Amino acid sequence: MSEIKDQPIQQFLDELASKSATPGGGSAAATMGAQGAALISMVCNLTIGKPKFAEVEADMQTLLSDAETLRQQLTDMIKADVDVFNRVMASYGLPKETDVEKAARSAAIQDVLKEATDVPLDCAKACAKVIALSQIAAEKGNPNVISDAGAGLMAAYGGLKIAALNVYINAGSLKDRDFAEAKLAELATIMQDAETNTEIIYQAIKAKL
Repeated sequence: MSEIKDQPIQQFLDELASKSATPGGGSAAATMGAQGAALISMVCNLTIGKPKFAEVEADMQTLLSDAETLRQQLTDMIKADVDVFNRVMASYGLPKETDVEKAARSAAIQDVLKEATDVPLDCAKACAKVIALSQIAAEKGNPNVISDAGAGLMAAYGGLKIAALNVYINAGSLKDRDFAEAKLAELATIMQDAETNTEIIYQAIKAKL
């Protein structure tokens, strides 16, 4: 089977719409974040090399590099989400006839649920970084494509909110509450900053249209 990132968009959407549990919301979140990063790169590529934007050339080159790094990270997270979800389901399918089997199954489930909490948390972090990059793109990029900077902002924000839901649902199933609460606290900080930043950036972009 080909990796999701190598599939035509129609195939990915068909699989997303199917009865299969994967790909699901986590993969959609990573895809949205990657689209956001790609749009930031677009703004950079339509700014770099143009004489009228020479004074921000270096800044846009750096921004492009950062956006492309995040795009790759988020693209890789599409598969990471599928892989960890499949391992969660495999753990739930372990035998539970004896007390020993029950204990082993429970331990396996809890171990992989920790990973299933970390994967969307990493996605949320990456999406938050894309949100921050969109502000630079909007402020310094070619104003003819400022709406694309806004599109990148909102794609990343959507990815962030979806990723957060997956953190919440997996953390809620963890017995290690210290681990769960630490992850939820980390997410809360990310979300608070992102909520504020997104609205500020969105309104700043809208005011320039």
